[in-house]
Amino acid sequence: MPSAALIKEFEAIVGKDNVFTSEADRQSYSYDSAVLEAVVPALVVRPTSTEQLGKVVRLCNENGNPITVRGAGTNLSGGTIPDPREGIVILTNSLNRIIEINEEDLYAVVEPGVVTAKFAAEVAKRGLFYPPDPGSQAVSTLGGNVAENAGGLRGLKYGVTKDYVMGIEFFDVNGGLVKTGSRTVKCVTGYNLAGLMVASEGTLGVFSNIVLKLVPPPQASKAMMAVFDDVNKASEAVAGIIAAHVVPCTLEFMDQATIRYVDDFTKAGLPRDAQAILLIEVDGHAGQVADDAEKVEKVLNKVGATEIKVAKDAAEKFKLWEARRNALPALARAKPTTVLEDATVPRSKIPAMVKAINDIAAKYNISIGTFGHAGDGNLHPTILCDRRDKHEFERVEHAVDEIFDVALSLHGTLSGEHGIGMAKSKWMEKETSKATIEFSRNMKRAIDPKYILNPGKIIGA
Repeated sequence: MPSAALIKEFEAIVGKDNVFTSEADRQSYSYDSAVLEAVVPALVVRPTSTEQLGKVVRLCNENGNPITVRGAGTNLSGGTIPDPREGIVILTNSLNRIIEINEEDLYAVVEPGVVTAKFAAEVAKRGLFYPPDPGSQAVSTLGGNVAENAGGLRGLKYGVTKDYVMGIEFFDVNGGLVKTGSRTVKCVTGYNLAGLMVASEGTLGVFSNIVLKLVPPPQASKAMMAVFDDVNKASEAVAGIIAAHVVPCTLEFMDQATIRYVDDFTKAGLPRDAQAILLIEVDGHAGQVADDAEKVEKVLNKVGATEIKVAKDAAEKFKLWEARRNALPALARAKPTTVLEDATVPRSKIPAMVKAINDIAAKYNISIGTFGHAGDGNLHPTILCDRRDKHEFERVEHAVDEIFDVALSLHGTLSGEHGIGMAKSKWMEKETSKATIEFSRNMKRAIDPKYILNPGKIIGA
């Protein structure tokens, strides 16, 4: 616990009600959604203005207290687990203003604590569209989305969070306000610090304001579900749709285990005997939607889909996507421990990756439900287990190692959208190189000499 004098300094900045010292309060911010040991922070501080935020960062640096910035804590890689060495959690949930939605120039300015779904809804009220839609959007915050470069179901066509960040204001370790990017479509003023900050997981600075690009919404859409009696056929369909030069808005995959867990959870009437399903949506102008849907159906029939069900109206479409969005909650109910990964491969390698995951599950005698954004190669093999069973969890750890090895051998990546955090930092050199890690550490040392900005994440200690 920090000294009484230091606690009083924090209270002078943010008010006594926004400094949490009790064991119960601090326990609440000791973990995130990753399967890692919790670490109780020494203190939790909640600024209510960006001015206070800068002062809090500066005070932490002056006293050498490691900082972990936390929005909703929904990340899946250990990115918001506090540092054990007198670590302080800075909450951003009170920095939740939508400062501006500019309908003429198609941008918005937000504070980091704005909830993603709330922001998207406010934008939609003005006839505009913010496409990034992470699975946690109902609770996740935009600051966290930028810090993790969150993706989502629409990433295939519309891109991920980085594709919508126009500018960022953030505090350096000294509490100095750094500005990068602009409200203009083009901006090449200085280094692309905004690009550097995206996916930095709080290791290089603390966001205060974010400028986000908005786009016009699509005029029409069509959603469908394709049913397969063979997982490989579903995988081949994904590659076939892209090869047909159709880029769906969403192209999602669920294997049989996931289908059954989701149907038990949602009562959505999914085809429980199917080996796999694809959930597909095309959007754009009405004519383009009709053409793309026809091409997709041809591919699905060619590879051997046993059924193609087209949503007749908005209610049926909503039901399909609700089932997909419930994949993780449904799987998480099955066993005490859920290990969710996001090994990502080039789209043409989806069949090989799916086969490898199933082979690994059989090899280690573990349950894996696989779903994910198949259209961009981003699969979520989800291991259902009980961490208290040491022998089983040891098999799980070996399985995860092999899943990553296979993904990298297929020219894939460790993480498509969940980040590296603490959970995957030990594999970083496998995907990059020793020089890459050292280059990153040298940059970190220059920016953060005392190593207080979310230490231990991405590049390790």
